[in-house]
Amino acid sequence: MDSAALMEAVKSVSSDLWGVWFLLGAALVFWMQAGFAMVETGFTRAKNTGNIIMKNLMDFCIGTVVFILIGFGLFLGENAFFGLIGKPNWQIFTDYSNFDWSGFVFNLVFCATTATIVSGAMAERTKFLSYCVYSAVISAVIYPIEAHWTWGGGWLAQLGFHDFAGSNCIHMVGGICALIGAAMVGPRIGKFTRGKDGKVTDVHAFPGHNIPIGALGVFILWLGWYGFNGAAATSVAQLGSIFVATTIAPAVATVTCMIFTWIKYGKPDVSMCLNASLAGLVAITAPCDVADALGASIIGIVAGLLVVFGVWLLDYKLHVDDPVGAVAVHCFNGIWGTIAVGLFANPAVPGYSIANKAGEQLAGLFYGGGFECLGLQLLGMISTIAWTVVTITILFTVIKKIFGLRVTAEEEIVGLDKLEHGLDSGYAGFATTYSTEEVEEAENAGIEIPALSVPVSGTTSKEAIAHKVVIVTRQNKFDRLKAAMNEIGITGMTVSNVMGCGMQKGASEYYRGAPVEINLLPKIKVETVISKVPVDTVIEAARKALYTGHIGDGKIFISDVTGVVKIRTGETGYDALQNDK
Repeated sequence: MDSAALMEAVKSVSSDLWGVWFLLGAALVFWMQAGFAMVETGFTRAKNTGNIIMKNLMDFCIGTVVFILIGFGLFLGENAFFGLIGKPNWQIFTDYSNFDWSGFVFNLVFCATTATIVSGAMAERTKFLSYCVYSAVISAVIYPIEAHWTWGGGWLAQLGFHDFAGSNCIHMVGGICALIGAAMVGPRIGKFTRGKDGKVTDVHAFPGHNIPIGALGVFILWLGWYGFNGAAATSVAQLGSIFVATTIAPAVATVTCMIFTWIKYGKPDVSMCLNASLAGLVAITAPCDVADALGASIIGIVAGLLVVFGVWLLDYKLHVDDPVGAVAVHCFNGIWGTIAVGLFANPAVPGYSIANKAGEQLAGLFYGGGFECLGLQLLGMISTIAWTVVTITILFTVIKKIFGLRVTAEEEIVGLDKLEHGLDSGYAGFATTYSTEEVEEAENAGIEIPALSVPVSGTTSKEAIAHKVVIVTRQNKFDRLKAAMNEIGITGMTVSNVMGCGMQKGASEYYRGAPVEINLLPKIKVETVISKVPVDTVIEAARKALYTGHIGDGKIFISDVTGVVKIRTGETGYDALQNDK
């Protein structure tokens, strides 16, 4: 084989390898759908788990259908109207042998991400039908048209606007849709307390029911982001540089957030730090191919602070309820990432490709490039914001008029799993908890909450044949209590791990910068029924075993037992409580 043929073979193999990596990157981006589902599920309440999983499943599936029919042509079709739109086409059906299959799959998974972002901000109170409608329209029209401007050869691409992987086209657009949607659907019941003048006086936290699942989602997303940012790389050097930036920015953002929340709230905030990791990833998405290590570090520092500020701004100033921090993560940091290109673009980075319409290379402001690159970034960002705000506002207004955006108070309180999907629980066998405000709302509206509908009856001491003793105390005191009970002849007991607090309402804590009204602490509940041993003896033995003199020692509850039946023998009353001979 001569040298020319050898070089041709090497080029062919290299091209095939990059093609395979491109598709692997698309698969990683698809896997991010699982990450979004886990983050949203973990950061919200258990009673809506099934609904959230269903939404994250369907926005990809519905998005695929409408992207095939409408979105792909608007996105990557031939330029029309001066680069404002791509011409719709159905080449996937009419010219399959020459169709760009890899490009279609890659752009499809990106499209699905935009709609998924909106889900988290509107979680726990949005109609499923309305969600399906707006998810379809975002994937069919809103995203494809603005993405065409940058990635489809449209007018912004021709000017030199740069968004390598989507801080602007995907994350900022999804974040804006999330902000407007959350504002229009309104806050969850009990999120804000309003005074007589209608002004918000208090902000309440709704802690996520499963932080481990939320953390798993963040790690899945971080892994997927290497495909999100790196799939379009064209050389090993460029791919390595992208991976470095995609690692540094979220890591620095998370450390920054940890330090800041530690100082501000007295303890490092777990959920906020998880958001910060995503914020760093969003912020580096547009400049990942042009930022060096120093630039990525600075981008990460700002992102880590910006996400905390964003959550505070929505809660305390805008009074917009965003359960998962989607607006702070995607909208604010999408804006920051787009601007960061104009500040930190370094021509020394491998594969650098930013140039203006005349073909002249552009650099960031901090790397001697002046304001031209930054100006183009601002132009592209403002144009995308204007398009998104107008179209999504119209869309949500129409949906609100036709279908309604928000579920009923009953559906929100009982849970969307039960009343939207007929699913008793996403966690069969586990109890669902309700906030104080939800309970009050249910009582005022005559709504029956399943957990509150268990009948309770009282007894009188005259009818008592025995006494039930319930002891709630610290978990680490169980061995001492058990020994004390055995010593006085109490050998039969039921023990449960429970969560609770006394009148002190636990310690004062914060969740995502908002005070948690009541802090449930791990306890044990020991129940026993006594007939021979005097009640006073049981109380004295329990107090002696459990007493420390500090808050949290626990309480002892005594009630009368008026009837009992031994299932095996049929014995009743006092005889049923005696040991077998």
